[in-house]
Amino acid sequence: MTKLTAVYPGTFDPLTNGHLDLIQRAGRLCSHIVVGVAANPKKQPLFSLDERVELIREVIRTNRLNHTVEVIGFSGLLVDFAREHEARILIRGMRAVSDFEFEFQLASMNRSLAPDVESVFLMPGESYSFVSSTLVKEVAKLNGDISRFVPTSVLSALQARIDELAANERVQR
Repeated sequence: MTKLTAVYPGTFDPLTNGHLDLIQRAGRLCSHIVVGVAANPKKQPLFSLDERVELIREVIRTNRLNHTVEVIGFSGLLVDFAREHEARILIRGMRAVSDFEFEFQLASMNRSLAPDVESVFLMPGESYSFVSSTLVKEVAKLNGDISRFVPTSVLSALQARIDELAANERVQR
């Protein structure tokens, strides 16, 4: 059987249970998943690239997915990263119709740059269809309960980072 590799790219700041759901779904379709953690400074991530990679690796170990999943940070073109890892599939999550236009443009550009790499769209489970890293961070910063939206290790890291930022802000005042 030929090894079928897919890349699941994202900023993952932080990884949510919706992301984890998509990793598990992709694992049923492909024999090897490379979670490509994007260095995207335009998004001003809360966690560094190395921190995000390590958090995801911890979640993968905890969920015993490490036999099919590899977590690697990257910068540059996604299709170059996919080719570097001999991936023929790009996994993209679609939560709602509002994601479609951006994802369609992205898939079209990627197909133009790398016709041999296909974009495959997966929908998270219904309980995660509204969850995004941005919303999770906003709720956490306002002391809301995000425990059902992120893995336990991510929850701890996110709470610690928010506490650290709040302490730094108090010192600066």
